[in-house]
Amino acid sequence: MAQFPAGHVPLIATLLRWLRPRPGSLDDTLWHAACARLPWVAALEPERRERLRALAARFLHEKTITPLAGLQLDDGERVLLAALCCLPLLEFGAAGLRGWSQLLVYPDAFRVRRSHVDAAGVLHEWDDDLAGEAWDHGPLILSWADVQADLEDPAAGYCVAVHEMAHKLDVLDGELDGTPPLPARWHREWARDFQRAYEAFCAQVDAGRETAIDPYAAEAPEEFFAVATEYHFSAPSLLAEAMPEVAAHLARFYGPPPAL
Repeated sequence: MAQFPAGHVPLIATLLRWLRPRPGSLDDTLWHAACARLPWVAALEPERRERLRALAARFLHEKTITPLAGLQLDDGERVLLAALCCLPLLEFGAAGLRGWSQLLVYPDAFRVRRSHVDAAGVLHEWDDDLAGEAWDHGPLILSWADVQADLEDPAAGYCVAVHEMAHKLDVLDGELDGTPPLPARWHREWARDFQRAYEAFCAQVDAGRETAIDPYAAEAPEEFFAVATEYHFSAPSLLAEAMPEVAAHLARFYGPPPAL
């Protein structure tokens, strides 16, 4: 078979994009019902809400949502999950959906087996009960019960779906390190400010002092970023008071937080 010259590769890519089915639009009734159940979405300006609607349609077109352990999800609940997962993509865009294809949803918190070999070569194993998890190049996993709990108290500082989506954004540059893909100058400023805030926060936690945000953020730089993301959407004033530089970076990256 004759081959196209190298200069035709962009043409082939354009053709493949043209042949690929485009995401459909979301049903009006399902979309409005999802907005009514999602306080963060209902609080968005109309233009950003429409942007989120397009992202959610793309999510449903590209991702398989698989309920597990007897859980059943209707069409409205699938739209709700898609919209919730796309909230962190309002400014970043659909590129934030790259690298994975499946959302797994358990009815409740799920258990995973962990293992770690310490410096002495001793293997330690334990079980973790999780509300969510994001594999580097695999599925995103959520507990439906925890999603529901977040919806019932949207200003409490918790949103497991955006937490796990923050991890998906974080790893797009190949490193899960608390810094998503950014232009070079901003990357340097982000890394400097987040590292300073993270070290100060860890010192508070290590000293046993009460912290304004969930102490789980001290687990690792990537968890600090993901927890701060939750607060950006669900308790932005608290985050801005506790960590103004972090809050400013997140407002630039995610756009202004919803006015709950």
